[in-house]
Amino acid sequence: MERLAHGYGLVEGPVWIPGRGLMFSDVHGGGVYCLSADGALATVFPHRRGIGGIALHADNGLVVGGRNIAFKSFDGGDTVVLLDRDADHGNVGYNDLTTDAAGRVYVGSLGSPVFEAGEQLPGNLHVIDLDGTARIVAEDVLLTNGLGFSPDGKTLYHSDSRRQTVHCYDVVGNGDVGPKRTFATLDDGAPDGLAVSTDGAVWVAVAGGGCVAVFEPDGSLRQRIAIPMPMCTSVCFGGEGLTDLYIVTGSDGVEGDREGSVYRQRVGVAGLSVPVARVALNA
Repeated sequence: MERLAHGYGLVEGPVWIPGRGLMFSDVHGGGVYCLSADGALATVFPHRRGIGGIALHADNGLVVGGRNIAFKSFDGGDTVVLLDRDADHGNVGYNDLTTDAAGRVYVGSLGSPVFEAGEQLPGNLHVIDLDGTARIVAEDVLLTNGLGFSPDGKTLYHSDSRRQTVHCYDVVGNGDVGPKRTFATLDDGAPDGLAVSTDGAVWVAVAGGGCVAVFEPDGSLRQRIAIPMPMCTSVCFGGEGLTDLYIVTGSDGVEGDREGSVYRQRVGVAGLSVPVARVALNA
């Protein structure tokens, strides 16, 4: 396991973009960064804090989470808000996100601030459709985190960190989902970001557990991959053939508040590529 980058507060949202490299955010320090295949590190978008999820958009930019779901172009220009928060109705922002094969965006909302004391209220699962309209497709997610689709696109996996559970939903053609089911539970940490490999396994970052837990398609545990940091926040596949597992961390559990890091480990299976978002930008 190699440490490729270091010195961040809370690294999140890793996604591999062919031709560019690994994109990731720093939730506390702000910004989106790119680590190229040759190890060069660049700032893509400075300043914006709270980004828990990132996806490539077909119009040469990124869809990012945080206080809203927004499009930010690589060419510059104004940020386009795709889905805003609604604090008066229990939606204070958004965390992790993913895309389906059609280019819809799936994202979980937060019912209360993550890093503030007080009652923790549940959020919901939203989908932004290709025409730019959005709707709630599932409810009662206490702390929304990682999202990812099975190889056939018929199952959506979804981490609920405060319930220490990865749930799953059946997905139908229009993007709606069926009732929530339990896929896997953890007793030694909280499920955070996740990724899916071509063999259908679900690779889950275990926040506070210092590892990546790998689950078979039936929910049984295949293995655990230990990492040097307790706060494992997310994972994605990248590199040539998508056979490198990128693992990102936060600073919790170690001395110092700028210890968030990016690691890479070669694994014996390829990951699924995350489809490009194609939601309308002028809805």
